[in-house]
Amino acid sequence: MAEPRPLRVAIVGSGPAGLYAAGHLLENPAGTFIKGRLVKQITMPVEVDVIDRLPTPWGLIRGGVAPDHPDKKRMSRVFDAIAHRPGFRFIGNVSVGASVSPADLSAWYDAVIYAVGAEDERRLAIPGEDLPGSHAARQFVGWYNGHPDFSHLTFDLSSERAVIIGNGNVAMDIARILLKPVDALRQTDIAAHALAALAQSRVREVVILGRRGPEDAAFNFPELEELGELPDTAIGVEGAEAERVVLASTPGHGPKMAALKALCTQRRSGHRKIILRFHSAPVEVLGHHQVGGLRIASTGNAGAETEVLQTGLVLAAIGYRGKALNGLPFDARRGVIPNRDGRVIDEGQPVPGAYVTGWIGRGPQGIIGSNKKCARDCVQSLIADADAGVLPAGGTLSADAVLSKLTKHAPSLTRYTDWQHIDRQEQHDGAQLSRPRLKRTTLAELLACLPAPPFNVAETAGQ
Repeated sequence: MAEPRPLRVAIVGSGPAGLYAAGHLLENPAGTFIKGRLVKQITMPVEVDVIDRLPTPWGLIRGGVAPDHPDKKRMSRVFDAIAHRPGFRFIGNVSVGASVSPADLSAWYDAVIYAVGAEDERRLAIPGEDLPGSHAARQFVGWYNGHPDFSHLTFDLSSERAVIIGNGNVAMDIARILLKPVDALRQTDIAAHALAALAQSRVREVVILGRRGPEDAAFNFPELEELGELPDTAIGVEGAEAERVVLASTPGHGPKMAALKALCTQRRSGHRKIILRFHSAPVEVLGHHQVGGLRIASTGNAGAETEVLQTGLVLAAIGYRGKALNGLPFDARRGVIPNRDGRVIDEGQPVPGAYVTGWIGRGPQGIIGSNKKCARDCVQSLIADADAGVLPAGGTLSADAVLSKLTKHAPSLTRYTDWQHIDRQEQHDGAQLSRPRLKRTTLAELLACLPAPPFNVAETAGQ
């Protein structure tokens, strides 16, 4: 009796959500950890193609995690192990929604999981936010991480004060990178263009604005504590919350307040400064042809007078947002692909064979590890549909046939072996400068370092 053909699944997006989904589909022999015990949930052969619009995998691990957080970047080792499991294939430099459509993938695969993350940002919706010098934090993070979408950008670091709107972990990361000594940044994988720009930076003060009080601040303890590790940097609170935070006795006040008070007490002086302002909201970005200031108002008193902070750099760290993908339903209000238990829904009805996981499905919330359960739940829905025989599997193509199709649409697609070559090259180049790696930061640079472009289907089919 012939063996059943494998379940063929495409995963769009190679960040944590996509790789966790691949790991659940290509299950370890011991099974999946569910409700305190290992359960075997995959009982059929499975092949997974992870497709990404960039030539490189790992999503936010490579392009979003702060360069001075190497411990978080080590998650890529877990994903690398998944990539070496039988049935896994990485196909990069293929833009779904442009080079190929969701309809194409639905016709070629039994099922498609969309794990494209949140590739847009929330807007401030205030006058002047589009002035040069006013940027979304996502752009600045992508720039210093060498993401090809943002490596061409420039940021004016000639002002002595930068203002960050929002006080979540991204805001803390940006403040730290702006004020961290360049010699310390040289020990990281920060992009070379960002390192050069920061070496010339005149920013000496960073103001972090939050709409709510310190007890409700969005940052986590580790990120707050890391601010206290910056050398020669004073930390303080200004505005309506200053006296309450600095003078409040620790007992009876929340742990965030206690930690903030300790930092303000211990770090009173320094040539650089971080100021946290709570109950403060941006009203208008000021300037004619360039940012010159930010008008702010107290959120605790509607009738309060506004105040102007002089600055040449405003960074809005008020949240990421999902982006519509051509050919799929989209909830514009929430910024997500609408779904129920991971199944994509359109006007209340499931889209056969289409699934979603990660930020594009639940919104930009949680930490990297939050995607593991989200991906597991999505895979459980997919497998349940496969077992029930409701997947549109009639026209599913073989692995080689899909590769041939994709190559016609995206002739410069990359494979995992190409990524491994890029990875080795970046580490080799970095070692020459005593750095962990020297990132290639443009599409042309990434493809140019491959040993034998263009891609040849016949030579690599099945790899």
